[in-house]
Amino acid sequence: MIPSRAGIGLRAPHYRSVLDMRPSIGWFEVHTENYFGAGGEPWHYFEQIRREYPVSLHGVGLSLGSTDPLDVAHLRRMQGVIDRVEPGLVSEHLCWSSAGGRHLNDLLPLPYTEEALVHVVARIERVQESLQRQILIENISSYLEYNDSTIAEGEFLAEVARRSGCGILLDVNNLYVTAANQAIDPMRYLQAIPAELVREVHLAGFTETPLEGGTMLIDTHNRPVAEAAWSLYRSAMARVGPVPTLIEWDADLPPLGVLLAEAATADAILAECHADAA
Repeated sequence: MIPSRAGIGLRAPHYRSVLDMRPSIGWFEVHTENYFGAGGEPWHYFEQIRREYPVSLHGVGLSLGSTDPLDVAHLRRMQGVIDRVEPGLVSEHLCWSSAGGRHLNDLLPLPYTEEALVHVVARIERVQESLQRQILIENISSYLEYNDSTIAEGEFLAEVARRSGCGILLDVNNLYVTAANQAIDPMRYLQAIPAELVREVHLAGFTETPLEGGTMLIDTHNRPVAEAAWSLYRSAMARVGPVPTLIEWDADLPPLGVLLAEAATADAILAECHADAA
């Protein structure tokens, strides 16, 4: 099981440091697709780390919102990794990233309509039936809103979880980035999410990009968590209670100690939530 503590994403440059230091970290998360191969150096290190720490699997390539047929071969590879790793949690994104058999290097938002809701719920149900387990669905960062959307994103995510039986991976950084870019109230978004369905939280850093007449936030995962995101995280934990929290850092990787310091900040906030609950 994944404890209600902070974890960090396990990345190849940190394999040896983790094994040398054996840090006091709650858990690790890996991108599922990075372990679709049967062996090699990634598995050599990962299996040693897995023996000592709980792990979760986080997918980036299933393209749940696409109208392409669900990729059965991808699902089989996911199942193979799940069987080998026995993860505490398995997650994917509420997005689409492929069309007409072509895969895009991005996680793209859905139009939040009843038609899209029915479509993505059916896809998630098929995935959970295939894997024989609940998965978590993560909100993505977005930079635009479709004119055809008729449902607020937070309400859409909540209804996806209710209808499909999946859990929610609440990415607080993504929530903040989307709210800032689209000028929506992040607290209203947060209040739409059923607290009991949130099983995991993500935190990461973003980049501010100047635009004519303003600034756009880009979800870059290449710097520390912003103070505004920490503040929103405190509000989220006060509402949903302490849940496993991941520090994501995927580009411009710093030394392992920097990630552990970010995790320590999250752990301090989680401890406050535990104390308040007691």
